[in-house]
Amino acid sequence: MKYRKLGRTGVDISELVFSCAETAGMMTAGNYDNARDAVKRALDAGINWFDTSPSVTGGEGEEILGRILKELDAHPYISAKVEINPGAAEDITGQVEHALEQTLKRLQIDQIDLFQLHNWIDGATGDRALNVESVLGREGAIAAMESLREQGMLKWIGATALGDTGLSRRLIESRRVDTALVYINMINPSAAHRDPLRTLDAAMPKASRGQDFTGVLDCCAEYDVGVIAIRILAAGAIIGETRHYKDRIVTKDTNVEDVAFKAGAIRELLGDSQGSLAQAAIRFVLAHPAIASINFGARNLDEFEDGLAAVEMGPLPEDVMAELDALFHSNFGRD
Repeated sequence: MKYRKLGRTGVDISELVFSCAETAGMMTAGNYDNARDAVKRALDAGINWFDTSPSVTGGEGEEILGRILKELDAHPYISAKVEINPGAAEDITGQVEHALEQTLKRLQIDQIDLFQLHNWIDGATGDRALNVESVLGREGAIAAMESLREQGMLKWIGATALGDTGLSRRLIESRRVDTALVYINMINPSAAHRDPLRTLDAAMPKASRGQDFTGVLDCCAEYDVGVIAIRILAAGAIIGETRHYKDRIVTKDTNVEDVAFKAGAIRELLGDSQGSLAQAAIRFVLAHPAIASINFGARNLDEFEDGLAAVEMGPLPEDVMAELDALFHSNFGRD
């Protein structure tokens, strides 16, 4: 396993984070022995960070992870998430406090290493989105997390850089978050770009290029915010699982048919020349030095071993990165 510095936390984090989310499967499939084998294999391989997400499964992955780590007497870094429900009767502070208390209880620990706000930040509150005041205001989610940090219940504060890109950068620039979960993959690598891809010019091509995350990685680097990459397979679209992706669109200016077309173009370009498509996706993200780690979810041990092998292969070579860049800027062959 290889390691990179996670921003101002100072932690050398493994290039793969073990995801315990429901989309990964190994921690929520109802087979405890398989979950234990997976966690032990991850620890033996040098993975030193585990990420949990209780919003969908009600914390099953956290409970299983806590039990396994206690059995193994293992003490890796652990991150967890809170997703605020804008329509709930309980205020934001109460929701943050309750979420962390339950997470610590399920994990059987007294302090979480990283607690992450998992809502989008946008111009208005609604659905999964919170407005700026609800995130950065005096009664907002970050203030609640800062209070919990003062109480010793968490070490670092993180956020998901989804929603409005400009507001995501504003959150990073606030210096109040230590890490960011950043959307980046071969279909939409714009977080790594410095120059805007879109303008208000009506003559611009109508074909969707997906949400423009331009400048997000540069912003993280400037403010020493550690980056953990998410959605590196575009929720399965890159490896041909469009049905899974259809239910999990988290970016703006995005539609299923467009994403499927782009994924097909990537498969045609790469084939198996850089390992499996999943391995190529991992190697693509690792080619960006501003990214510390990848939130990696595997459904079984075979997929997990593929991920470990991809890390050993190293980042994609420069000529392949250039080919993928050219494919993106041609709108995947349509311009």
